[in-house]
Amino acid sequence: MANNENLVRLSPSEARENGRKGGKASGEARRRKANFRKTLNMLLTTEIDSEEWTPILKSLGLDSTLESAMLMAQIREAMMGNTKAAYFVAQYAGQSDKPEEDLRNREADTDLKQARKQAVTGENESDEALEKLDEILKGVRENATKQEAE
Repeated sequence: MANNENLVRLSPSEARENGRKGGKASGEARRRKANFRKTLNMLLTTEIDSEEWTPILKSLGLDSTLESAMLMAQIREAMMGNTKAAYFVAQYAGQSDKPEEDLRNREADTDLKQARKQAVTGENESDEALEKLDEILKGVRENATKQEAE
């Protein structure tokens, strides 16, 4: 079990050396990730000559790239009823209502906590507080049911 008596203490020079090693490893990891992103972006913007996608993309005035073809494939899947593809398209098109939904959930959580505290401590114990708690719980249940349906 660790305690102050059996901890290994590093000298300032050892700590500095270990910090230097960590900094170098961190820099290498950042460079590796940056190179990965650069390569991925280069591949995604590569022109393709696909019999299936090129005519469609060109007719829309788009370049025939892997990126465009992938996005069109997601849109096609969404149109065929794939809800994950529809969610992907809506989310990356900036049409997702998730941030607003999160805000409503946080507000409901705050109200629920406040109502529970009032119920437990007896502060402001009125019919109004109990009705508010019931209303909050009903909203949470409806939200959970709606999310399960999706």
